[in-house]
Amino acid sequence: MPERILMRLALVLCLLTSLCGVFAEEKAVPQPLVIRSKKEWGASKEDVEKILYSSANELWRFFPGRKMAPINVEPKGGPITLYQRGPKGEIQIRLETGGTLWAQYAFQFAHEMGHVVCGYDEDAHKNRWFEESLCELASLFVLRRMAVSWQTEPPYPNWKSYSASLTQYAQERTQPAALPEGKTLAGWFADNATVLAANATDRPRNTVVATALLPLFEAVPERWEAVTWLNVEKLTPLHTFDDYLSAWQRHAPEKHREFIGTIAKEFGITLDARAR
Repeated sequence: MPERILMRLALVLCLLTSLCGVFAEEKAVPQPLVIRSKKEWGASKEDVEKILYSSANELWRFFPGRKMAPINVEPKGGPITLYQRGPKGEIQIRLETGGTLWAQYAFQFAHEMGHVVCGYDEDAHKNRWFEESLCELASLFVLRRMAVSWQTEPPYPNWKSYSASLTQYAQERTQPAALPEGKTLAGWFADNATVLAANATDRPRNTVVATALLPLFEAVPERWEAVTWLNVEKLTPLHTFDDYLSAWQRHAPEKHREFIGTIAKEFGITLDARAR
């Protein structure tokens, strides 16, 4: 084959490779969120929605290609994400805040976004405390990232100084939740597993778990995508925490399975690789 034809073929292949890369990047961009607040907040509706978007997007950016129904947010009656959807399939979230308590808005909304990205469901099992802990982790993760991003790109220029308040709000929750000196999460879990199973929303204990796992998610934020498969399998009260983690790992894509195994080891659990 003449050299000129080979060169043309090589050029065509390079162009096709470049185009494939572009399309892959476009496909990997998260779908834009639609967040609506309809009720009275005791603050500007526009300001409130700036906070909600800022909070949500610090988490949502790590879910490329995933779609989300519109989210309706109310200021009272929560914090809670309702199982019941709105008349057009909207996700319904209620906070418990108001005025200009921006850090509280961000913290509460990030927690509820955590439930949404985890695929929250109504299965009756005793491992819900783990999802609740991941949602507390989401709140801490989001506040700490907002504190950094607002130093250079706040919703409004005069909000830049508020980044310190976001940092402080997170610190006030992580400092009391540090594991006792010399205690591993696995050791702490052995002492607290029964209490967690009985009360999924034990916030002090949820925050201990969240604070211990936070460095894993901050080190590689793309790991957040793994929670998409947390609740895929239907569980019953008979499923243990080991069963729950095994089901999560089994349903997750290969690229996330090692990370899920790492989380299991933090609790002193070794997942059976043969069950994948």
